[in-house]
Amino acid sequence: MSRKYFGTDGVRGRVGEEPITPEFAMRLGYAAGKVLAATEQAAMHGERSAVLIGKDTRISGYMLESALQAGLTAAGVDVRLTGPMPTPGIAYLTRALRLQAGVVISASHNPFEDNGIKFFSARGTKLPDDVELAIEAALDEPMRTAPSKQLGRVKRVDDAAARYIEFCKSTFPTDMDLRGMRIVVDCANGAGYHIAPHVFHELGADVIAIGNEPNGMNINKECGATHTDALSRAVRKHRADVGIALDGDGDRLMMADASGQVMDGDKLIYAIARYRNENGQALGGVVGTLMTNLGTELALKALGCEFRRAKVGDRYVLELLQQNGWQLGGESSGHILCLDKHSTGDGIVSALQVLAALRGSGRSLADYTRDCPSYPQILLNVRVAKGFKTDGHAGVAQAVAEVEAELGETGRVVLRPSGTEPLIRVMVEGRDEAQVRRTAEHIAGAVRTAAGM
Repeated sequence: MSRKYFGTDGVRGRVGEEPITPEFAMRLGYAAGKVLAATEQAAMHGERSAVLIGKDTRISGYMLESALQAGLTAAGVDVRLTGPMPTPGIAYLTRALRLQAGVVISASHNPFEDNGIKFFSARGTKLPDDVELAIEAALDEPMRTAPSKQLGRVKRVDDAAARYIEFCKSTFPTDMDLRGMRIVVDCANGAGYHIAPHVFHELGADVIAIGNEPNGMNINKECGATHTDALSRAVRKHRADVGIALDGDGDRLMMADASGQVMDGDKLIYAIARYRNENGQALGGVVGTLMTNLGTELALKALGCEFRRAKVGDRYVLELLQQNGWQLGGESSGHILCLDKHSTGDGIVSALQVLAALRGSGRSLADYTRDCPSYPQILLNVRVAKGFKTDGHAGVAQAVAEVEAELGETGRVVLRPSGTEPLIRVMVEGRDEAQVRRTAEHIAGAVRTAAGM
């Protein structure tokens, strides 16, 4: 059954346009409340369900928070509020406070004009598909406010930030600290602005915080994990040992070495895997995605580490990790999962795992990731008619076969449709950049011909 509103990461869109309106948020809160109120756990104890709501720093968060509260309490569900809180912080607190669900109001790395609403289960994981479908079905039902005696109540969790800071610190080895390290932390003017600097400072680091002055409209603006020039400049200016950049909701991570050179999620996953491997921690394997750089795959295999690829999206990485019983995986974009530390991707926790590798090995970030090369990778977007698929087009298949034969084992081709636009994404990578660009253009041309564009 297809979803009408939920995408791979909740409901998202432009503020003021369906579905990101106060009217829809209220109906969504009510529908989610009705579904969650029926959970067996709440019924067993004869208590009302309770849901945690957190948000990032977008100005529209106030509006959507109020609307969700209205819908949830009308359904007879209690609400707990944290105010600005990283997405993984809501996942942790939902689990720690034994609540039925967590709700995050955020559009992650998108500009402030966008926003979104996503849910976590009582275990701090993304909601199962059947629960999301049940919520969508409930959206079609009329709202019937619970009797006054059964209405939900709203309370603020006053110590939410402190609880999450302590949790993050607990994922760092107890026999290590960060004394003597100078770290630049770019909070993207997002939800981690009052969390991340404290975590690293309390572990002993000399912290220079940037992107920590949100005004409701500057989230992700020329800062954070998706705009890393600010991080690189600050690392060089302050002669820092390392730089850490989060995105607006704190679940993505990019890091920079002492020269300001940015390391993406692939290299950071390699650093974590290498340290665990060298210290006898059973890895099993690592999960990446279709977009993980081939250089990373080969470097991990050189460590004796099995590697598998999931579809693009951290929920698919999580599924494959769980299927294999593995702990470590993620995306080039900086979503990193360390399932022995947290139930979801967490930029702060992932940064701490990398820093543990550097402290434990006594080496710099540049030195420790030197054996993980980044092969040239070209991504071309080919516009096509809505619904167009490359399957069944002999010209496209022939072009792909020719390129794969030319690249051999030192290259890779990925063709996939965009999940949000009428585009076919053509990705080619290999050791020689000129060859990669030429072969990518060859496949893109075949797709254009097949699409009649």
